[in-house]
Amino acid sequence: MVINPIDFDRPGKQQGFLRVPYSHNLGGWANVMIPITCVTNGAGPTALILGGNHGDEYQGQIAAMKLARELTPEMVTGRIVLIPSLNFPAAQSSTRLSPLDGMNLNRAFPGDPDGPVTSQIAHFLTTVLFPLSDIVIDIHSGGRSIEFVPCSHMHVVPDLEQRRRMLAAMLAWNTDFSFLYTDIAGTGLLPVEAENQGKLVVTTELGGGEAIPAHVHRIAQSGLRNVLLHTGVLAGVAQTRAELNLPPTILTAALKSENYLLAPESGIFEVAVELGSPVATDQPIGYIHHLERPDRAPIEIRSPASGYLICMRAPCLTHQGDCVAVIAQAVDPARLSEPGPLEL
Repeated sequence: MVINPIDFDRPGKQQGFLRVPYSHNLGGWANVMIPITCVTNGAGPTALILGGNHGDEYQGQIAAMKLARELTPEMVTGRIVLIPSLNFPAAQSSTRLSPLDGMNLNRAFPGDPDGPVTSQIAHFLTTVLFPLSDIVIDIHSGGRSIEFVPCSHMHVVPDLEQRRRMLAAMLAWNTDFSFLYTDIAGTGLLPVEAENQGKLVVTTELGGGEAIPAHVHRIAQSGLRNVLLHTGVLAGVAQTRAELNLPPTILTAALKSENYLLAPESGIFEVAVELGSPVATDQPIGYIHHLERPDRAPIEIRSPASGYLICMRAPCLTHQGDCVAVIAQAVDPARLSEPGPLEL
């Protein structure tokens, strides 16, 4: 059971550690200590900001840490709760999965108060932090496995009003691309649990890899602030892309399993198209070369549809079944106001 030192109703700024009890070979009474910041000032919405859902994704962790240091109560209307490194053991080891229990936090919801560390963290969010929140911002990148065009993204939730609010907040990140996605790798996602509780949920995929360019950090930090301005929890006025003299965001969607291209064999992946580029149906977007048989012709990976190359595998060494690319198709934002699932 997670131990929480924060009084979320107390005005002002509080910083401390969520404590998750666990035992290891050299510590019978050990705790995982997860830093948390809460800034409360009067009536208003509550925004929950999460980085490090996966430990090898640092753009959101840095953006949340910087904001947690800079925020003062006078800057806030309502409440902002920040957990920069949610999967703290994974962040310490720069891994996607927790080294303590091997679990993927983003597949652990709704969690278990008596389960492994990852399950306890998920249960605390499900039962304490999500009910407290109006807005949930879960900042991701591709980590060490995938390189994304920096984009804000969301699920196409069935409730039209919730979908409308999520779309507006997602677009407030002001990324060049936004991305509507589906889940092909299992259930138990953090955003889905928050969506099911009716929250305004904004997520991102901000690049990837371990070498993060400065412009991606700027996108993470400026976008986070603009979403908080847009939702009214941070004092100030949000800026639109038009006001920044930028073209409209390209809204894309990958809603079918065929959009997620998996390696049919193991080998070395060569991408043939620049990230964010338009692609045509059946266009080769990459090749898998045979490490043990360089005399064999490589396997072509072809686009299943016209659209954009929204992400690609980061490590060239690839195993059978790894996702090597995602093709996302352009969508008119007005179509999200139509009831029912989005059909492409």
